[in-house]
Amino acid sequence: MQPKLPPYIMLIIGVSAVSFAAIFIRLAEAPAAIIAFYRMGIATVLLAPFILIRYQKEFRALEKSQIWFGILGGLLLAVHFLFWITSFSHTSVASSVVFVTTQPIFVALAAAIFLKERPGLFLLGGITLACIGSLIIGAGDFSLGSTNLFGDLLALGGSIMAAGYFLIGRHLRKNLSLGVYIFLVYGICSVFLLIYILVNGIPLLGYDQSTWFYMFMLALVPTIIGHTSFNWALKYLHASAVSVSILGEPVGATLLAWLILQEKPPIFTLIGGIPILGGIYLATIKKDKFDDSLEEKNFVETDSGLEV
Repeated sequence: MQPKLPPYIMLIIGVSAVSFAAIFIRLAEAPAAIIAFYRMGIATVLLAPFILIRYQKEFRALEKSQIWFGILGGLLLAVHFLFWITSFSHTSVASSVVFVTTQPIFVALAAAIFLKERPGLFLLGGITLACIGSLIIGAGDFSLGSTNLFGDLLALGGSIMAAGYFLIGRHLRKNLSLGVYIFLVYGICSVFLLIYILVNGIPLLGYDQSTWFYMFMLALVPTIIGHTSFNWALKYLHASAVSVSILGEPVGATLLAWLILQEKPPIFTLIGGIPILGGIYLATIKKDKFDDSLEEKNFVETDSGLEV
């Protein structure tokens, strides 16, 4: 049975929501770990009343392997945020985006090896187009001067962590409902970030009101709406297709920066946005053939019945 909403609609919602992330991060005046922690921590707290009550039975039925995969997914997500947000302090936004959006390459390779998902021609073509668009966007920044290698490596590391996070999500979402999965991963991610903050002696409080507002908005818009939309889609689309859709983020972020921060987008960003959007369409509009086991598990059992 097909989902009630076409997966590509949820991907459009997800891309639109996560496009606000770079804007809120730019405006929040706090260390990277603090921004990441409150982003995920506030999201977890907001979701708790709804998820813990509705999915009590499924939480009690969690298998040890699912919990361990959830812990690993939360760790990878935490490291992704630390790497990516920190990279903005060492290299340009455009350069960071180029490297962090290489994740579809890692996802496609790892999905073929570990999940036995064979990417079709449409998916491979979409990944290629989207990656070409990302490189075009970064070319303009590279032409302005040399970038900091450390920042670029941080962004690349964030890309690899994000790829692992999506693969684990693809694996867990075959058998876990959306609510249980996101609460498990978001909560564990928050715990890892808190440990990092405490170990490094980073102040948890003392930030101005505008920073608190932007961190709250990071939790609400890019996380609860954006990341949750992607995690919903992981049940119905290959991990590679979901991952490549996030390449629309630099396009959306650029347009928002133009409107909100009055930062006029460079010509390379406008040119590179065309193949990125084309790649997203190509990778997601054509439904690849799923494993037979996935087709038989389009619904998961919860305490309130069957739910998409």
